[in-house]
Amino acid sequence: MTTPRIDYRALFAVLPSPCLVLDPGLVIVEVNEAYLRVTDRGREELLGRHLFVAYPGNPADPDADGVRNLQASLQRVVRSKEPDTMAVQKYDIPVSGRPGVFQQKWWSPVNTPVLGADGEVRWIIHRVEDMTEFVLTRPLHLRPDDLSGEHKAMEAELFTRAQELQGINEELREAHDRERRTALALQEVMLRSPDLAGHREIAVRYLPATRSLNVCGDWYDVVDLSDDRFTVAVGDVVGHGLEAAAVMGMLRSALSAAVRAIDEPGKAMDVLSRYARTFEDALATTAAKAVVDTRHRRITYTSAGHPPPLLARPDGTVVLLDEATDPPLGVLTDLGTPRPQATVPYTPGDTLVLYTDGLIERRGEDIDAGLHRLADALGHHTSLGPDQLADTLLTRLGVADGGRDDVALIVVRL
Repeated sequence: MTTPRIDYRALFAVLPSPCLVLDPGLVIVEVNEAYLRVTDRGREELLGRHLFVAYPGNPADPDADGVRNLQASLQRVVRSKEPDTMAVQKYDIPVSGRPGVFQQKWWSPVNTPVLGADGEVRWIIHRVEDMTEFVLTRPLHLRPDDLSGEHKAMEAELFTRAQELQGINEELREAHDRERRTALALQEVMLRSPDLAGHREIAVRYLPATRSLNVCGDWYDVVDLSDDRFTVAVGDVVGHGLEAAAVMGMLRSALSAAVRAIDEPGKAMDVLSRYARTFEDALATTAAKAVVDTRHRRITYTSAGHPPPLLARPDGTVVLLDEATDPPLGVLTDLGTPRPQATVPYTPGDTLVLYTDGLIERRGEDIDAGLHRLADALGHHTSLGPDQLADTLLTRLGVADGGRDDVALIVVRL
């Protein structure tokens, strides 16, 4: 059986609900007949015009907030890529052919994003229902013998509650934005790495999970040990949000202090592991650390339950540094047995990459598949500079705009 081809443009034109289509810049690109009827406008008056030029605020009603509320809703849709349902809004519209004259109108709007193949918002469907008659005929002075009075009063109450709910939602959004700004400031302080500024050969990237507050438990660090030795590290605390970020800050600082006092990364990781046992939220944290000795051209590394660092040669050969892996931090190991470390030589032009599992791990897929994908991308782009290579790896692994999990990445050109 052959499925008939559907003319979606024709379907849109006759939809009973008034709809118009906006581009991300809020320019009107399409409108259906129901919308033209309810606003008493012609297509030529709307197409190609900015929404708020076609429908400006009513200067005779300075207290009206319909324009501001609609603009905020549309901006949320572009930013979140999620639909946004608004409470009933008073939004007067210009009367066609009568400059400066506005008609009182009340609307129930829903704004829905349409995403392109790249996951970005291509269009926004702005659907409205005209609530003017309902609003203007409610609240009524009801007679005691009016049997429909109870229903009318209920309708009026629902409308009032919807308006109040929108106000509460706006307050919650503002509170969330304040919390997010606070969290970002905290995260920036905790991830500050003063020694990084002296290393033009090192690029770092930090991407919180897309649905988090933009704070997470992943971290990176760069510490100078001497003129010819420095260390790089990444770690991953279980969870997201402020609690995970706080634990991250404590562990990152402890490891940074330990490596300054103890030359060997395995022993420094032992110190961190014992520290992690002192509070429950740090258990099962993973971390990887590498000490780069530029004089002797060697890397000494260790891993606590973390995905292995990668060492790429200029010819595209990629080596997994997986010979010094132990359980995550806080997990008891044989008493008296230090955490392992291994040393590998490098040649100038090699590239060292440390990362967290959000870069390679995908739901329903073995983590080795993601590791092979990363190694392949790295091997094909070793000629790129550190910053360009870091961005390329994020793009090739599909997390350039964030993913389901947090991502921390360090790229070192040796």
